[in-house]
Amino acid sequence: MKQLITLTFFLLTFTAFAQKQKPCEYSVNVNDSIGSYKVTNEYLMSEKYFGGNFDYIFFSLAQTDGLPTLNLQLIQKSKDFIKANCFDKNSKIFLQLENGKIVTLMHINQESCGTLVRDDKGYDNRVNTGIFMFMKDNFEELKKSPISIMRIKYLTNVEDYIVKRELTSELTGKVTNPNTYFMENIRCVE
Repeated sequence: MKQLITLTFFLLTFTAFAQKQKPCEYSVNVNDSIGSYKVTNEYLMSEKYFGGNFDYIFFSLAQTDGLPTLNLQLIQKSKDFIKANCFDKNSKIFLQLENGKIVTLMHINQESCGTLVRDDKGYDNRVNTGIFMFMKDNFEELKKSPISIMRIKYLTNVEDYIVKRELTSELTGKVTNPNTYFMENIRCVE
């Protein structure tokens, strides 16, 4: 009987720890008479370094008066000419999930080509931000399966990114798990 009680206690404790999720962290969390707005911290989804060119993609989730959106920030850094990857009303993000389903996010109707800034080391830096809306039927799929491939349709071209299980950033040294980003964070904007 003692072993049964111990086993039951162990299983209940294990289940409680397994279901415990880390709390949501927000960079902005405002509730006032106009409405509510909250944004999760930025999360590194992709980092590419090739031939002196750097590309970083960061995600953050936002909720504006109950409407969840995805903020994508693209940072490009190079000493050479940087081609602008612009967002427009036809831009989309396609996420292929490991379960084979494809989730599409639609860009809001706002054209953006970003801002070009030269730093003190001679690098040109282009920063571009896009806001994407979830489709109602796709929202639930993101909670169920990790991402394997991300395709971003810009105004003039399409880029594919392999979404890694674990990414150690050369920029910050931090380790992220991009493929489970939505599974872990989408609850923060529901």
